[in-house]
Amino acid sequence: MQDNKSDRARKANILFITSDQQRADCYGFEGRMVKTPHLDQMAREGTRFSACITPNVVCQPARASILTGLLPKTHGVSDNGIDLPAETGGRGMAGALARAGCATGFIGKAHFSSYFTFKPTGTPECFDSSPDFGPDWVGPYMGFEHVEMMLLGHNRYLPSKPPRGQHYERWYHGDGYGDERDRLYSTHLPPETGTPQTFHSGLPVAWHNTTWVGNRTIDYIRENQAKPFCLWASFPDPHHPFDAPEPWSRLHDPEDVDLPLHRTRDFDRRPWWHRASLENEPQLPAHLKKLREEFSRIPELSDAQLRQLIANYYGMIALIDHNVGRILTALRDFGLAENTLVVYSSDHGEWLGDHGLVLKGPMMYDGLLRVGLIARGPGVPRGKVSAQPVSTIDLLPTFLDYAGASPLGSYHGSSLRPLIEGDATRDFAFNEWDMRVGRCGVPLDLRTVRTRTQRMTVEQNTGAGELYDLVNDPHEMVNLFEDSGYRKVRQELEGMIAARPDDALPQMTPVGTA
Repeated sequence: MQDNKSDRARKANILFITSDQQRADCYGFEGRMVKTPHLDQMAREGTRFSACITPNVVCQPARASILTGLLPKTHGVSDNGIDLPAETGGRGMAGALARAGCATGFIGKAHFSSYFTFKPTGTPECFDSSPDFGPDWVGPYMGFEHVEMMLLGHNRYLPSKPPRGQHYERWYHGDGYGDERDRLYSTHLPPETGTPQTFHSGLPVAWHNTTWVGNRTIDYIRENQAKPFCLWASFPDPHHPFDAPEPWSRLHDPEDVDLPLHRTRDFDRRPWWHRASLENEPQLPAHLKKLREEFSRIPELSDAQLRQLIANYYGMIALIDHNVGRILTALRDFGLAENTLVVYSSDHGEWLGDHGLVLKGPMMYDGLLRVGLIARGPGVPRGKVSAQPVSTIDLLPTFLDYAGASPLGSYHGSSLRPLIEGDATRDFAFNEWDMRVGRCGVPLDLRTVRTRTQRMTVEQNTGAGELYDLVNDPHEMVNLFEDSGYRKVRQELEGMIAARPDDALPQMTPVGTA
């Protein structure tokens, strides 16, 4: 017992909480109408970054970059449907912290490997391979000693019946009432919203996967409080479909939500790939092509439809916030709050009607590119806001820094501790997407840099690009890429893109779609 107390005094616990597809401005403290009292309190009690971006705007590359501290073309997962090599994942966050003596756990949506595959891949996240992992399997996986996952977690598909699925699915079906829950899950409670992929779910909130992640996170902390731990708790919402359960789906009145200032498509004033990525056909087998076209694209919405979608999206976030509050309360009750670094972020954002777009894709508007990042814990200043451009690839070295752990390899990210506790600065953050034809029918090689004042994206194959002045044009309406008055700025941003380390891997072959 004395050793455990001494060890805890030397090392901070790490609790990393993520959502999926949550915009950086969809927090109460950002001024939007979403209700997030617990995250607002966490920001008041800690430090937040107002210009944090994702290294990629879709799930698998973004999550692999968080885990490994590497840019997508270096860890190899440059688009959805490409599996992170187990050896690369094992050298990341969890592997390094486990080597340093931390208990390491993962609960929720992982998405380090593909769900929808062309054939079984042998990973625990592949739907077709999941039966190979029995009910007693809890890891290891990607360096985490203990894992409890759901497959997908977005409710276009009902939770798989065992033996398919993983821990959430087995719990959901485990008492024999899974069929009744499926019926409720599939029920669209009145009134119908009249909006694609948007409805009031009939599933009782007790059985929702957000609640399950909250419950299992608290259980993990209770069971592992005797030694330093690192836990990644990963909520699968507010990813589409927008289907919060009651009463959360009705917490925000559609008439009260805030609409984007510019919410019509204007492809004629944008680079060529904006239109092409939405109008071309994905090059995939028929059943997977149908999935991509129906699930990953939403047509331009009326204001009334967009209000319904945003209200439900806010409800999904509010339910996550409620569970964050439960988790933070548990930390306090267990006596761990003062020695636990708690970080909240998301894998990527969401267009949410900006420029007439919903969901995500290769248009790097700030609503999609930027993510929230809040830190609270030992040594973290209260109420501090950093406007430095940072990235979620910086999280791995930050966690190692606070835990006193050594890296297991080299990383592109750098610790945020000098920015949190001091006045260090950053020039820019970087994003890249090597997008295959399976997504939208045209290959794209996109590189993006975001500074405090500009955002530039270049399509490397054609040289086309876009450049926006975020100070004078925060809604990114005027493309300055060919503006002679911004030639020097463009050259500086091009230099930042060229500064990317020359360590990209050859293209890895996709094994599926997502």
